[in-house]
Amino acid sequence: MTARIDHLVTSGTFALDGGEWDVDNNVWIVGDDTEAVVIDAAHDAAAIEAALGGRTLRAIICTHAHNDHIDAAPALADATGAPVLLHPDDLPLWRQTHPDRAPDGELADGQELRIAGTTLKVLHTPGHAPGAVCLYAPELSTVFTGDTLFQGGPGATGRSFSHFPTIVASIRDRLLALEPDTAVRTGHGDSTTIGAEAPHLDEWITRGH
Repeated sequence: MTARIDHLVTSGTFALDGGEWDVDNNVWIVGDDTEAVVIDAAHDAAAIEAALGGRTLRAIICTHAHNDHIDAAPALADATGAPVLLHPDDLPLWRQTHPDRAPDGELADGQELRIAGTTLKVLHTPGHAPGAVCLYAPELSTVFTGDTLFQGGPGATGRSFSHFPTIVASIRDRLLALEPDTAVRTGHGDSTTIGAEAPHLDEWITRGH
């Protein structure tokens, strides 16, 4: 059976640098009828577990460690036995939310994760956060970008641990090199495609998005 992509939206708060904002997060589930992985366990472990529908959860993959993307990860891991995977460059952010619980494993650039016959390739794309990653699934013609690339431009870089020239370089060198028809499934908001966003790179740089 070919892997499919399921989508869940959860709501909660994003907190950093003393501020707090209400946010809706995209939670992506990739798998088949028997097994799956979760990309970004945001806000509501019970809702995510329900969306799995009894499937075996193989991993909880974190695109980065801002609290709104990882706040439900330990609870989901405890409920399912699945390991939490994070790029080590984001451990300082992770510890702000979960000081007493470390991730279970590391993500590395070029690493390939297999689920339901489908490959998820880890692309290290720092800028929004030092350990931010995207997950490219060529068989599904999809890249899961977390908060690195949205419909309309790069993720925010105005807070701690972020850097605008770095995120632009990550998008230019890692993401815009993908096929134009690759679907971009984001951490918040609507999906887009690489081809729809690529023409706007110079505009983003000019306006310092």
